[in-house]
Amino acid sequence: MTLTLTEETPPEDFERLTFARDEASGLAAYICIHSTLCGPAAGGCRMWNYASRAEAREDVLRLARGMTAKTALAGLGLGGGKSVIIGDPRTDKSPTLLRAFGTAVEHLRGRYFTAEDVGISPEDMAIVAQETAYAVGLEGGTTGSGDPSPFTAEGVFRCLKVGAEAAFGNADLAGRRVLVQGLGHVGMALAQKLHAAGASLIVADLNETACGEARARFDAEVCAVSDIMDVPMDIFAPCALGGVLTREAAGMIPARLICGAANNQLAEDAVADVLNARGVRYLPDYVVNAGGIISVASEIHGAGDAYRQARLGDIERRMRDILAMAETTGETTTAVARALVDRILSERRRTLSEVTA
Repeated sequence: MTLTLTEETPPEDFERLTFARDEASGLAAYICIHSTLCGPAAGGCRMWNYASRAEAREDVLRLARGMTAKTALAGLGLGGGKSVIIGDPRTDKSPTLLRAFGTAVEHLRGRYFTAEDVGISPEDMAIVAQETAYAVGLEGGTTGSGDPSPFTAEGVFRCLKVGAEAAFGNADLAGRRVLVQGLGHVGMALAQKLHAAGASLIVADLNETACGEARARFDAEVCAVSDIMDVPMDIFAPCALGGVLTREAAGMIPARLICGAANNQLAEDAVADVLNARGVRYLPDYVVNAGGIISVASEIHGAGDAYRQARLGDIERRMRDILAMAETTGETTTAVARALVDRILSERRRTLSEVTA
């Protein structure tokens, strides 16, 4: 193994940004720690065929910051971090590469816990765990949480029903046209839940096999990814990569509710204002998709299923509170959620300063 770790200077409000390179395995990865204010940083590892190292760097920074908000709002006693591996998971992934990544994680000595994300499976994470004690989302054992995707999907589904009640007056999804963009582990699990609830499904994914599966299993209508903003729908569930909601998209999307699993769905903060002005209820992604990190947290803390189930219920209640506050104040749901996160982090800083004074 020829692993080298290079510490880069992160933006001002970040704690650490490490680039890991191993020539022998082909590993090129970023590990970013945004904040350990509330506890050790936690966040999944994404493997994606980024166009450049700079693009990967930008993505890991955005994702790590989002994890701080997600873990703080969920009250998990964890901070925010993320990692990305540059490469095509279908052709570039190997056990040697995954073990090299695990070695890089181990070098951080517990300041960062990694788990599955896009392009990384539970089987992959088990290989990572051969080299580090800080890989989670593992099968087996007394507290192994396994694949976090089903928990993410469950949290999204629960929030989607909360949002439907606010947008349409009731939580009944029967007959509602719901477009699920992205049919990975989370998107497909969400589609299954929506089908069971009687929703009329539309799906979009570059993976034609996944679309065919959704058509066969859920009688889903398939639309091209390029057409998702033109399809008549009641609810939009973005479950692919981030940035799908641009100002232009926000100005034309026919949905009255947006609730999905993807991270960083808004291309820029101002998109929330465009949606709000049009009366489209947008449910902040880092509130909605917290089920996965809740599952991972149960493993980190040595807790079990009761811990996970209680905090899944907390997601629903938190989303109801945010919608109610937004309705009362006229603010966007993103502004309300951000204010709650800022308050949690400020209180944590104050508590720590009092302890060390």
